[in-house]
Amino acid sequence: MKKFKKCISHLIIIFSLLGLEISCSRASQYSPGGLGFYYIDSENGGDENKGTTPEKAWKTLERVNSTVFAPGDNILFKAGTYYSGRIKPQGSGTQNQPVVIDMYGDGAKPCVAAQGQFLEALLLYNVEYWGISNLEITNTGKEREPDRAGVRIVVENFGTAHHIHLRNLYVHDVNGSNVKKEGGGAGILWDNRGEEVKSRFDDLLIENCHLLRTDRDGIKGRSAYWSREKWFPNLNVVIRGNLLEDIGGDGIVPLGCDGVLVEYNVLRGAHERANDYAAGIWPWSCDNATFQFNEVSGVKGTKDGQGFDSDDNCRNTLFQYNYSHDNEGGFMLICSDGGANKEVNAGCIGTVIRYNVSQNDNHRSFHIGGPVKDTKIYNNVIYIGRELDVHIFLNSNWSGWADGTSVYDNIFYVEGTGRYSYGISRNEDGTYNTESGFGGSSNNIFDYNVFYGNHIDKPQDEHAQSNDPMLVNPGSGKTGRNTLDGYKLLKGSPCIDSGIEVPDNGGKDFWGNFVPYNDITDRGAYEYSRDTI
Repeated sequence: MKKFKKCISHLIIIFSLLGLEISCSRASQYSPGGLGFYYIDSENGGDENKGTTPEKAWKTLERVNSTVFAPGDNILFKAGTYYSGRIKPQGSGTQNQPVVIDMYGDGAKPCVAAQGQFLEALLLYNVEYWGISNLEITNTGKEREPDRAGVRIVVENFGTAHHIHLRNLYVHDVNGSNVKKEGGGAGILWDNRGEEVKSRFDDLLIENCHLLRTDRDGIKGRSAYWSREKWFPNLNVVIRGNLLEDIGGDGIVPLGCDGVLVEYNVLRGAHERANDYAAGIWPWSCDNATFQFNEVSGVKGTKDGQGFDSDDNCRNTLFQYNYSHDNEGGFMLICSDGGANKEVNAGCIGTVIRYNVSQNDNHRSFHIGGPVKDTKIYNNVIYIGRELDVHIFLNSNWSGWADGTSVYDNIFYVEGTGRYSYGISRNEDGTYNTESGFGGSSNNIFDYNVFYGNHIDKPQDEHAQSNDPMLVNPGSGKTGRNTLDGYKLLKGSPCIDSGIEVPDNGGKDFWGNFVPYNDITDRGAYEYSRDTI
């Protein structure tokens, strides 16, 4: 035994002289002790270094990926450096000590380019308590590939994964497939799955990221538990303050969540390259979702093509304080497949659309397709410019018709032409051949709305107004929610103190004024205050 121990000692000395490291588990896996700072510099670093100072930085992603990080560790990439391949880090943090990836030094964000060698440039797989900030991420292959992504976050047979935060990432030029049925592709994608252990995210944050030219989609989710039979929703998901530009298909699509919050995002240009159906920002298989303070413009096409959508298997979805403009397919889609198995799919129930502004959204302002139920649409402003001929309401059959749509206190300001129609057949480009009226939909209530301009076959509204609502400067909205003061009411407007108060209306108008200012609610998205005008 003494000879054996002596032999082992000699081997250790030899390995040390050769600069090799030995692990009790695997020679290729390193385990820092936690609360460490590890620097990566592709230009001046070396993987033989300890990595604990900028002067002794590591060099490659392989060195990072072979390390099992511990709570409190910081992995810092030097500004302005470039890395070919994929980051797939190991280890998890804790609630008080997450693991952090960030940059150090001055200059451009460090760039990780998968170049199509991997399905993603950053993969978080079965880890939790991570915060990742200030990286440039790209994944352009020679050919498009289904399911290609910039960032992918996956939990599989894991249970609940906590605290995954993505901030200030620049994700661009991801050439996934633009065909949804092939698997598509995305800039940032989360996926929760597993047959043995149900898995989900709790506290997933995607904030202040910039996405450019990502195909098929921008930010989206997947879940193996979207079915009501398997329902196991992600919790505390927040998608906030992101800028998305030139997106191939859908912009932001949370899926399989309860209580997701999508706010202060800007989407400029979606459905740019996909030939299937797509829209701007919308949920699928979500309960109690809130979409607020977002701006969507430039969604192309009429295969949907709306700025916003309240979609299938969703209950109690709220859209408020959003700005939609210049979308070819329209402002808002509310839809449900009546042919779906009710034990699997809850339909689309309880959508609320309030205090939004739509300017020059084309083709249809509201498309209500299929047996959606109990939709409330109130205190919005819909502006239709001189050159536009728009279906303000278009109802259609999708194995059933809508029931219980209530429309109150809206201003429909039409300088072109506004119609009220239902679809009798659908064309290949997603448009409908229509007739006047509301088709087979039932229990439609219109009351206290303003129909100003050229309205064809407008609905019955006992307390309707048709005279000029006296807006400050309708049609003057530009890029940005802060350009919409033209939709405020002028002194003397007939909309002031002439609406009907809707219970649980959120308490504030588009500009943050309390509602009602007096005892009676105003019509439109602005609550007139004599203290400010």
